[in-house]
Amino acid sequence: MKKTLLLVDGSSYLYRAYHAMPDLRNARGEPTGALYGVISMLRRLISDYKADFAACVFDARGKTFREELYPDYKGHRPSMPEDLAAQIAPIHEAVAAMGWKVISIPGVEADDIIGTLACQAEAQGVHTVISTGDKDIAQLVTDHVELVNTMNGERLDVQGVTQKFGVAPSQIVDYLMLVGDAVDNVPGVPKVGPKTAVKWLNEYGSLENLIANAERIKGVAGQNLRDAIPNFALTRKLITIKVDCELDFNGGLESLAPRAPDRDALIALFDRYGFRTWLRELTGDAERVPENDARMATEAPPAPEANYETVVDEGELERLLERLRASELVAMDTETTSLDPMVARLVGMSFATAGGQAWYVPVAHRGPDFPQQLPKDLVIERMRTWFEDPDAAKLLHNAKYDAHVLANEGVRLAGITHDTMLQAYVLESHRRVNLQELGERWLGRTGVLYEDICGKGAKQIGFDEVDLENASRYACEDADFTWQLHHILRPRIAAEPGLERIYQLEIRCSEVLTTIERNGVKVDPHVLAMQSHELGQQMIELERKAYELAGQPFNLNSPRQLGEILFQHMQLPVIRKTPSGAPSTDEEVLSRLALDYPLPALILEYRALAKLKSTYTDKLPRMINPATGRIHTRYAQAAVVTGRLASSDPNLQNIPVRTAEGRRVRTAFVATDGRIVSADYSQIELRVMAHMSDDENLRGAFRDNLDIHRATAAEVFGVALEDVTSEQRRAAKAINFGLIYGMGEFGLASNLGITRDAAKAYIDRYFTRYPGVARYMETIRAQAADQGYVETVFGRRIWLPDLRGAKGPRRAAAERAAINAPVQGTAADLIKMAMVAVDDWLIAEGLQARLIMQVHDELVLDVPADEVELVAASLPGLMCSVAELSVPLVAEVGLGLNWEQAH
Repeated sequence: MKKTLLLVDGSSYLYRAYHAMPDLRNARGEPTGALYGVISMLRRLISDYKADFAACVFDARGKTFREELYPDYKGHRPSMPEDLAAQIAPIHEAVAAMGWKVISIPGVEADDIIGTLACQAEAQGVHTVISTGDKDIAQLVTDHVELVNTMNGERLDVQGVTQKFGVAPSQIVDYLMLVGDAVDNVPGVPKVGPKTAVKWLNEYGSLENLIANAERIKGVAGQNLRDAIPNFALTRKLITIKVDCELDFNGGLESLAPRAPDRDALIALFDRYGFRTWLRELTGDAERVPENDARMATEAPPAPEANYETVVDEGELERLLERLRASELVAMDTETTSLDPMVARLVGMSFATAGGQAWYVPVAHRGPDFPQQLPKDLVIERMRTWFEDPDAAKLLHNAKYDAHVLANEGVRLAGITHDTMLQAYVLESHRRVNLQELGERWLGRTGVLYEDICGKGAKQIGFDEVDLENASRYACEDADFTWQLHHILRPRIAAEPGLERIYQLEIRCSEVLTTIERNGVKVDPHVLAMQSHELGQQMIELERKAYELAGQPFNLNSPRQLGEILFQHMQLPVIRKTPSGAPSTDEEVLSRLALDYPLPALILEYRALAKLKSTYTDKLPRMINPATGRIHTRYAQAAVVTGRLASSDPNLQNIPVRTAEGRRVRTAFVATDGRIVSADYSQIELRVMAHMSDDENLRGAFRDNLDIHRATAAEVFGVALEDVTSEQRRAAKAINFGLIYGMGEFGLASNLGITRDAAKAYIDRYFTRYPGVARYMETIRAQAADQGYVETVFGRRIWLPDLRGAKGPRRAAAERAAINAPVQGTAADLIKMAMVAVDDWLIAEGLQARLIMQVHDELVLDVPADEVELVAASLPGLMCSVAELSVPLVAEVGLGLNWEQAH
């Protein structure tokens, strides 16, 4: 039998493990996530491959020949995060203790060592398996070399590489030379992406033949190709993996034979870093590692044996219901026909009551081989009592979606007690919270992907067309993963009162958002049609004026033609160029030019109207749900790191309010039968800053109910309150809001159109008069750098990874975010508390008024005529009593026939 060499791209692994795992730490507070991730992947490889030879290869510190050839090679990569750097030595130690050969050679990249060893192995008739996630290594694949990616289970042989990239392994270098390698900062051909590269290489066979026919390639892509040809010789050297390196260890492949693990060394490592399960495997001592340290790393538990069942007859359904009624908590999930929650219909449901124990109930599968399944109506009616029982505790992942799906079937889902999406969000709001990635991060397993059973792109089928066996496995796994994740994530939240408070708020907020989304908002399509027509007429007039200014007609929507007019015909100064070398005509460039030239100002006005027309006045009527006659936006609850909600389809938060045309769009949002009532927190972020900074002058201004910008101007400019000019107030407003967002003197100077020296003087005077704000900013920066996160007044934790893992502009941005995030996050907490309070009140009073929108710091209600007076009078008290700060909260209420009148 042919022998096997297993090579692990250790450098790729450690970065992937670091970014995939949570911020795990041992009892000493030392980071352990990357260490745990690397050990997990190597253990899996040892189990999956009984290799005759094996090595884990790492990059060594210092430069290689590629930096000598091209100083910018990998030049845009940030420095290794401190938390990862601290794990390198223990990672190497652990890999060696597991019996692996660790290879790291100064001056030689890991890819080149892997390429050399694979070449040597092939020459000796040894089959090589390379474990990596690096696409560059696909160039090494031959009939004797294959790749495996443990993160997603992907295996690539020659055919697999061709299917994935569209070109054979022998063409990968040419492919990468065309598209470039952003990871290593190796430039390709501008504007040439994977599709174009594959097309060219399939047509011409090789880059060499493509170059020979370069004159035949038309358009911008062809010119870019010809311009890039002089750089190809260098690019090839940078991208091609060397297979003839001198390796400074003796014994050849035989020296890579796996050794027996060093048990004592592993016990010491697992003991120090808190890997309890692995430690018990070696010692059998369940008490060796303390269990009560909330900061301690908890490695992924062993996967329970999967016992999944498909329920297809009434007897099985009744037995399942008995099991659900007897369970203290049930994880459930729905499978549907659409991602749009308002139109999705039920295809099946899965339930889990223990790790590895799950059931799938299909109700609407279809296909040529019609599967055995119970009728949907029968299942829903049999389960309705349990669904609608508030005492039957349910656990879901993104419960809001499933609540909508069941509501579409006439069921009001009650008893939603836990949501693993919200648990993950509360713990790590900076990371993605989809179920597959959470399974990978916390359970150490990647489940079946939707694309695995439904396909991709134009060939993708609906879930209702998936065969029952695959559908059942996928659905049961979702409920099972949800159950297992809950038992890992929930204790971490419960251990910290601040996180627990925020989690309970998010759970309740999810219910309110479900109500708001289902309520929807009434929009008058006739008003929007009239506005679209008027915007179109305005755009035609702007076009005419633009032609006059340019002296000729041109396409205002074409950046190329606009660039020719501005920079060739009119000879305006070039502010900045695009990556392809053409003068930029983006918004920032046009805004700067508009200060001195009329045509750029006119183009900006035209673009604003065009965006308003296409995004809102033309599009909104098409988004009216024909069944309800209303628009139903979606609120993403776990998308913004600070806790803010994100609105989509349509995005109601982005409707412009600074222009008359933008504000007119709001006039189309109308009351059903009564009035629109809007309640908006007044200057909430400045009030939060006053509370968090504990600055007496700032707090005093709010307590005395002063115009805060006028009060700040009086302090900064040293004048009496009544003598503050409009210009001074404008400057003070810029300072007040700018400093909340970490704005420095450069930003303030740009904002106010003054010199940096003048801006610095303003800021210095501000901090002299408001020393508490200066102390807060200094303190919060230091806390953020030390902890890696900041917290809101109510305990929401906001992680800022770039504070530790980046330098330059990214780190500076993270430091600015450290100042703003607690303020913005506290404001987000307050408006969510207000939503819950208002919803509770509406229910308690039995009112017909509906919450229909939440936009920034504003709640919008659709109120019947006979309830308007009561609702308008009650909202300020409800919103201002949700929390007590050191400054008073103020909510301003407006009402009208439409949203604009009420705002």
